Amino acid sequence: MTATDTALTGLTQGWCALSLLHGRIETHIERALQAGHALSVREYNLLDSLSRQHDGEGGHLQMKQVADAVVLSQSATTRLVTRMEDRGLLTRYLCPTDRRGIYTNVSEAGLRLLSEARPTNDAALREALDKAAKNPQLAPLVRTLESLDAVV
Repeated sequence: MTATDTALTGLTQGWCALSLLHGRIETHIERALQAGHALSVREYNLLDSLSRQHDGEGGHLQMKQVADAVVLSQSATTRLVTRMEDRGLLTRYLCPTDRRGIYTNVSEAGLRLLSEARPTNDAALREALDKAAKNPQLAPLVRTLESLDAVV
């Protein structure tokens, strides 16, 4: 085995640990949001991202930016937005300065649901991180993630 092979093996192990941590956190949050609010993680993230928009310059997200925020393709994001619009959680309207552009906003019902779901999301995240911190393979990643909280 060469030095490069060893380095790649370490990177691979690190990537596997990060993927495992992400999967466990997302699964835990998904269960909590579904049980408490009939909301998926992606739906929650979409509501959260869109709720941060504002009317100032650069304040509205284009669909590509929304897709990046919820980690979906543009077509999957459009389907998600449509489903949530059908549930009354989002509204779409034409951009007043460029009739080709379409904005998506969180409706009042969506803001209420987001407000109700935020404590559930935060508690589930904390629970998942606390559990992962007990795993020696995941503990360093949890510490790193928690240190980012102070930076952001």
